[in-house]
Amino acid sequence: MDEVLIGEVIKPHGVQGEIKVYPITDNPKRFRKLKEVILVQNQEQRRLKVLHANVHQSEVYLTLEGINTRDEAEAIRGWAVKADRDQVPPLKEGWYYFELEGMQVYEGDVLLGTLAQVIQTGANDVYLVKGDQGEICVPALKTVVKHVDVAGKRMDVELPPGLIDGEELR
Repeated sequence: MDEVLIGEVIKPHGVQGEIKVYPITDNPKRFRKLKEVILVQNQEQRRLKVLHANVHQSEVYLTLEGINTRDEAEAIRGWAVKADRDQVPPLKEGWYYFELEGMQVYEGDVLLGTLAQVIQTGANDVYLVKGDQGEICVPALKTVVKHVDVAGKRMDVELPPGLIDGEELR
């Protein structure tokens, strides 16, 4: 099962094992629908049932089965919080980063490679594509990314001149 990063344990909250989570989402209310989370640190992984999720503005508080004391909650401070991909609700429009990673990227009929990573730069995202020509950094702009087929795992792009080494400017 694919797992998706959804947050990080910030600290214990109270004395009965509740934890405060930094959510990696624009809609923290999604945590209320979770049935289970996966806590991950290094090679250790713990799959725990969500007993209660409280969301106040952008703050998320979780009560998890098996975390019953402040000390147990303190022991998982800094751990990544993940969910099974099927627990992540679909977006009304657009796509999640994790849905893009692994896509085949084409320019016309030419396979440029596989989208390996989405890099956030501040101005616009960049898609790191790895293929036979090496790595290509594709700007995530409407003028460049022409079509995205999430279900078909395909992205069609029109690269700006000079983006690929050895390509002459037109």
